[in-house]
Amino acid sequence: MELLLLSNGKTTEHPGLLGWARDRVQTLLARKQVKRILLIPYAVIRSDWDARAQDLSESLGVETISIHQFDDPVAAINQADAIFISGGNTWRLNQLLHEYGLVVPIQRAVRERGVPYVGWSAGCNVATPSIRTTNDMPVCSAAVLPALGLFPLQINPHYLDASISGHMGETRDERLAEFCAINPSESVVALREASLLQISGETVEYWSVRGEGFKIFKHGETIQEHEDAAPLAALTPFIPKL
Repeated sequence: MELLLLSNGKTTEHPGLLGWARDRVQTLLARKQVKRILLIPYAVIRSDWDARAQDLSESLGVETISIHQFDDPVAAINQADAIFISGGNTWRLNQLLHEYGLVVPIQRAVRERGVPYVGWSAGCNVATPSIRTTNDMPVCSAAVLPALGLFPLQINPHYLDASISGHMGETRDERLAEFCAINPSESVVALREASLLQISGETVEYWSVRGEGFKIFKHGETIQEHEDAAPLAALTPFIPKL
């Protein structure tokens, strides 16, 4: 199984969509001999889906086509060389994955055929068991449907632990602690901007272009900063090697 789970798609200091992680993405595509990327842009609500595909193609130098261009989206998944899922609104994305019957086809493509999966922001969220740790508003159906479950732990992309002057609501740490209190058996990986998890077979790797760490939230345990993926590897021994 080949997964690249990115906190976000763009940074101010690195031009282009996925520009900050371009080398890693291109290395994965070259290793898997990917000739064309299938983009699932369902999370994008206020921008053009074909434009998003064009942005990705120009940034990575690989032909990219949006899944909405196919008459049969399931067939598109079954024939895909690589599956990329864009950021945007996680609730809308997960809703449409279910409505179009794509959850099982994506799972089978990634787990059985070894098709690379690259997801950022919302696309990162849906790779986990559920979207309950997204930062997005439920702009559509508020039903919490299962997500793809390709990665066994919850992820919180765009993680921010900075203190905002004048903000009197709960911090991100408090929100994640609430999730863990209600779900004490689950762990949440908090990914800062410009950081990612890469899963290849049984290997789990963490990388940040800015040299920052990540956090793991679990009820009853002290929250610590981590610089490498050793704690994640200990938490995910059942990631299958395909």
